[in-house]
Amino acid sequence: MKEERFYTIKQTAELTGITEDTIRYYEKIALLPRAERKDNGHRIYREEDIHTIRLIPCLKKTGMPLEQMRPFLAISADTDPAEYPELVELLRSHRDNMVSQINSLQQVVDFIDMKLEEGRYRRDCSGETQDNLLEQKVRQVRPKPISPVEMIYFSESAKTGNYLPQQNKS
Repeated sequence: MKEERFYTIKQTAELTGITEDTIRYYEKIALLPRAERKDNGHRIYREEDIHTIRLIPCLKKTGMPLEQMRPFLAISADTDPAEYPELVELLRSHRDNMVSQINSLQQVVDFIDMKLEEGRYRRDCSGETQDNLLEQKVRQVRPKPISPVEMIYFSESAKTGNYLPQQNKS
C-alpha cells in the first residue's frame, strides 16, 4: 500500500505554479476547501488537492470565471462524469463558446494575414525578376475562407483575390 504524501503550501505552490498567496485567496473565497492543518496550524495538502488546484489555471485559460469553476472543483478527479449530467452540459456549452471564439479569432488572423500579404506584394514589385517571384508567391497563397460580414472590411483587391498591383500598360 502506498503511503499518502502531504505537501506544504510552498511545495504545493511549486507543484501547481500558483503562488502561495493565490492558494490562500482561493481558500478564502471558498473556491477551494479549507486546507487541512498540522498541529502548528500550517496548511497541508494531499495529492488530490494538488490535482484540484492544477485544474484552476486550466479552466481559467478557457475563460471560465472563478464562480463557474466551483462545481467542477467540488467533485473529485476520479468521479464519473455521467453522475453529473448538468456539469457535462455546462462544460459542453463552455466548449461551444470557446470554439466560436476560436473561429472568430481565426477570421481576424486570416484578415491580418491577407493584409500583410497584400502589403508585401506592393513592396516587391520593383523589377522584372521580382515580378516573376511575385507571381509564384501569389499562386502559392490560398486565401482562407472569410465570412461575408468580414468581407466588408477588405479592400476591393482582397475581395476579388487580385493581389497583384495593376501594371502600367504604356
